[in-house]
Amino acid sequence: MTAEATMNSGWRDRWFAQRDRLLTSPRFQQAASRFVGTRPIARRRARGLFDLVAGFVYSQLLLACVQLRLFDRLADAPMTAADLSQQGQMPLLSAERLLEAAASLGLVEARGQQPDGQARYGLGPLGAAMVGNTAVAAMIEHHHALYADLADPLALLRSERGGGALSRYWAYAESAEPGALQGQAVAPYSALMSASQPLVAGQVLDAYPIGRHRCLLDLGGGEGVFVATALERAPRLKAMVFDLPAVADSARRRFAQLGLSDRAQAFGGDFLRDALPAGADVVSLVRVIYDHDDAPALAILRAARSALPVGGTLLLAEPMAGAAGAEPMGAAYFGMYLMAMGSGRSRSAPELSALLRQAGFDRVRQRATALPLQAGLIVARAA
Repeated sequence: MTAEATMNSGWRDRWFAQRDRLLTSPRFQQAASRFVGTRPIARRRARGLFDLVAGFVYSQLLLACVQLRLFDRLADAPMTAADLSQQGQMPLLSAERLLEAAASLGLVEARGQQPDGQARYGLGPLGAAMVGNTAVAAMIEHHHALYADLADPLALLRSERGGGALSRYWAYAESAEPGALQGQAVAPYSALMSASQPLVAGQVLDAYPIGRHRCLLDLGGGEGVFVATALERAPRLKAMVFDLPAVADSARRRFAQLGLSDRAQAFGGDFLRDALPAGADVVSLVRVIYDHDDAPALAILRAARSALPVGGTLLLAEPMAGAAGAEPMGAAYFGMYLMAMGSGRSRSAPELSALLRQAGFDRVRQRATALPLQAGLIVARAA
């Protein structure tokens, strides 16, 4: 570190130390909460801190609403606590408490009263986004495994990662032979990925014109949802899925059910060990790299490069650390999720770009997606 950098660092440290002494002073906190100019800031920060404290309670209230199919019920017609009590098989007091709590979170909203004085509730702005949204509902319902692992967060942080409920859910995360996993081991997470894939597929295919290509290879493509969506967008496109054998069997059945067997094939194997099918001019990795550590992530990218001709295209889509407006998603949510899972980490676009160049790609560019919280997109060319 240069003398100038050392001097600047020392100045910043002194400034932050002075600021921290001010912010942690009870006298300053009381004054800030009373003064009209700083009161909104003080209240906003107090609310933010309390939301962190109460976050688990909020998420469990959302889970209860999902399990009761409350949002779909309210989409049909407003209801009272008595209606929910009967339909949800719970005491009236519990139904009242759930509706009041959900209203405070913007999941439902009050819609006046019936002639008998009972409060009526309809969809709130956040609840409306959940109607028919099987993808988000599936994500919410599978969190019981994550919460089990986070019951003692210090124990998780002090461990070697994984070894709990979430790593058992994602069976390949800690398996020495992922290619040998049977259908019952891969079925839960494959179903979750299939349910949530439409959220991401739409983002990626809106941001990149897949129809310019001849043949798509989707690595780690699960049960073929992304491929099926791409084929619907591009009638002349052909496609291949490569995933674990038991997962590829499910993709093959999906293609047959959709009448796509003449345009789509599914291959089973381990992309860290087995050769990939040839013939694609575009390879997609959709929510694959972030759940692998650096060495296997680089190996997957190199395998993708080997499957492409010079000038071929790679699409890398996943939630990215540092996404504008979604910063906690990468560092906090996926940081702890992947630690509990036992594999991978959330990476920023520059970090992913560096891995891509190391794997033999150039012309690495980030493409804007409508909702970076769901997925960012990087497009690269095989050098």
